[in-house]
Amino acid sequence: MEEDIQIRKAVEADLDDIAKLYEEICDYLEAHRNYPRWNKDIYPTRHDAGKGITANTLYIAKMGQKTIGTVILNHQPEEGYRNGKWLTRDDYDHICVIHTLAVHPGFLKRGIGFRLLQFAERMAREEQCISIRLDVVKDNIPAEQLYRKCGYQLAGTVSLGYEAYGIPWFRLYEKIL
Repeated sequence: MEEDIQIRKAVEADLDDIAKLYEEICDYLEAHRNYPRWNKDIYPTRHDAGKGITANTLYIAKMGQKTIGTVILNHQPEEGYRNGKWLTRDDYDHICVIHTLAVHPGFLKRGIGFRLLQFAERMAREEQCISIRLDVVKDNIPAEQLYRKCGYQLAGTVSLGYEAYGIPWFRLYEKIL
């Protein structure tokens, strides 16, 4: 039986739950292999969630009253995206960019990330986008496997300017819609 998961735009009233989700994810990553290299109080934070809510680009996945995932969807690439070997050539008005795809540690391996990616694809199609792009820390094996399984293709390995945080390389992925 498929679990009842609702994905919707986040609102100000969701901010506490999202901040708690990010903290729980960072606590989990601190105790396990930290593939995405996220760190509590650095990224992702309550402030990042607040910016996503203000910009109207943050979406949350809920199961009942529990916030179990988030994703930010916008048209704002990282500066380093200009160095990618992208599959499409277009301005970012017609390209959706995924940021901060997050799943609660208690809900890993239950298809939540897959559902968030399906949702992103549906939203991008509604906006008449030609593709979806994202970046992932190099060697974030679980995320890269998910993206490839969902039809994303590698578009290069680049610096996004996070060397000061010990994260020199990111892989760029794109899915043509």
